[in-house]
This record gives sequence, C-alpha cells and structure tokens, in this order.
Amino acid sequence: MKFADILKTLPEFAGDRLVLSDADGTEVAAIANAPGTAGSFRVYAHLAQRYGAINAEAAAEGLAIFAEHTEDASAHPGKHPNIDRLIAVLATGSPLDARIV
Repeated sequence: MKFADILKTLPEFAGDRLVLSDADGTEVAAIANAPGTAGSFRVYAHLAQRYGAINAEAAAEGLAIFAEHTEDASAHPGKHPNIDRLIAVLATGSPLDARIV
C-alpha cells in the first residue's frame, strides 16, 4: 500500500504544529500542520497518540506508514528529515516526546 493510501486511514488532528523534544526536554524539531508537512504531522500525531511518545516501536510503525518514502529516505539521507528522525529513533532507541500545540 502506498503512503497516500495509508495516510487516508489515519485520524486527523487539530493543531498548528507538533513539537518533538528529547529526554532532557530540549526541543529538537517541530512539524507544521501545513501544506508540505501535513502528512508528517498526521503520522507523528497518530504515533504519539498510540504510543505516548516516538519510541522504537512507534518509529517502526511510522516507517511502515511512510511506505515508499522510507526506501527513498534510506537511499538519500537528508531528503526526508521526518523519516530520517524515525530511522534515528529506531537505531538509537532514544525516544522523543511529542506534543501538539
């Protein structure tokens, strides 16, 4: 199944952006709920709601949701920073707190 098809199955979330913080509470990234990043916002919001944080289990599901984009991100690091972040969480096991603002 392609990313666009999987995305349609996820719930929608209200908010301007999703803020990601590390274990020390330092903000490491923000994903806007805006054209160009709304899909990533929706994926991360779904993962945060389901797992309580972006942990290794959430990252694995997120990579499956991003489907064909995950393979492209692996082949071209830096092209898909929101997918790169999930790959890093899976590799390091260091979770990220996620909150919608």
